[in-house]
Amino acid sequence: MNITVIGAGAWGTALAISLAGQHRVTLWARDAAQVAAMRAARCNQRYLPDARLPDNLEVSSDFSGSLACAQLVILSVPTAALRATLERLVQSGISGFGVVWLCKGFEAQTSLLPHQVAEQVLPPDVHCGVLSGPSFALEVALGLPTALVLASNDEAFAQATAHALHHSRLRVYASNDVIGVEVGGAVKNVMAIAAGVCDGMHLGNNARAALITRGLAEITRLGLKLGGRQETLGGLSGAGDLILTCTGDLSRNRRVGLLLAQAQTLDEILHQLGHVAEGVYAVREVYRLAQRIGVDMPISEAVYRVLYEHVPAAEMASTLLNRTTSLEFSQ
Repeated sequence: MNITVIGAGAWGTALAISLAGQHRVTLWARDAAQVAAMRAARCNQRYLPDARLPDNLEVSSDFSGSLACAQLVILSVPTAALRATLERLVQSGISGFGVVWLCKGFEAQTSLLPHQVAEQVLPPDVHCGVLSGPSFALEVALGLPTALVLASNDEAFAQATAHALHHSRLRVYASNDVIGVEVGGAVKNVMAIAAGVCDGMHLGNNARAALITRGLAEITRLGLKLGGRQETLGGLSGAGDLILTCTGDLSRNRRVGLLLAQAQTLDEILHQLGHVAEGVYAVREVYRLAQRIGVDMPISEAVYRVLYEHVPAAEMASTLLNRTTSLEFSQ
């Protein structure tokens, strides 16, 4: 299969590397200088310096040229850039290929999930879906075993694409629960910030386990309210991604929480990271959406208040610990 990956950040580069062993893959980056450097060094020095680009992986800054023979286009762009990237695809004349996005979040201001953005932009006859799950880019690039889920409202497209992307080091499951997959992927980043605060304040393993579990309860409440399914939210793109992002040292969102616990400002943290941490932006929309549709999400609210109302992290933790007790599975 001819695959074009749009976006040469860490995750786009990693997936392109992983798929290049089975497919003809082109990795597109908008920066021609970055492309030239990647071709010369056969690595993405800026985002993934420890992973070598296979010799057969093409790297290009020619957007239209990259799409010329594509049968599948994978969009590895932040949620904030998804709409513009989809519009550019349409302007380039979409024909004969499916579209899969990797971003995890809600669109700013609209609180739309990625598939809802795609519905507004793409022609109705374009097959599309989301690829998500517990996956640190570096581990995928190095060929370490990873399992993902590909969800689409077109179940035949989901199954065919999952089968095409699957290989011995990348296990890909198919799903028709796009909402569940996207909600899990978006909100777990918010919970990872909270987990980072928990770890940064040295509250212990017990506290982190409790936070992850109650975080999953929040994700599930929101996902079910929006139309997702319980089993999806407890699967790879929900519980699996949540556990990885809240505990792994490669998690950018957890890193945000660790730095918040050191009383660093959000501007200082984002400058230090040098990468997009989706949870920082997703939490604004999660907070607004939860209030609008009446879903109780105290951890998400606490993260929002720390990031955007400048409540000290210690006060956030105290507020959560001193909430009135209730039944564990009450709605």
